[in-house]
Amino acid sequence: MTVVLAHVPNPAAEAAFTAALEQAVFRGSDIVLVNATKGDALVDPHFASAEALDALQERASTAGVRLSVERPVDPDIPGAVLAAAGRHRASVIVIGIRHRSAVGKFLLGSDAQRILLDADCQVLAVKA
Repeated sequence: MTVVLAHVPNPAAEAAFTAALEQAVFRGSDIVLVNATKGDALVDPHFASAEALDALQERASTAGVRLSVERPVDPDIPGAVLAAAGRHRASVIVIGIRHRSAVGKFLLGSDAQRILLDADCQVLAVKA
């Protein structure tokens, strides 16, 4: 079993990574970090830099956890996370969440909500 981390470089990312690392140590699992992009822009702020991913890799290694990174280009970001969870037989998906108004969720939808509702495994939602 694996811990799948849906990673977006934002304020919740640090808390989500820490929680994923704790879950991996607790479960004796690897982490698959999914940093997906829609691919609809030349520069995507949701795509983590190589330096940031290297730093996360180092932290995981120091904790004795194997971390692999997947960077799919998919117009359906929650679908990409859920697909990775299925491929890797995830025991838990860890996501960072932020507060959004009801109107914001209605107009833009909620990737976190979709993952929470559609996942076939446990989901740990972490606030920054």
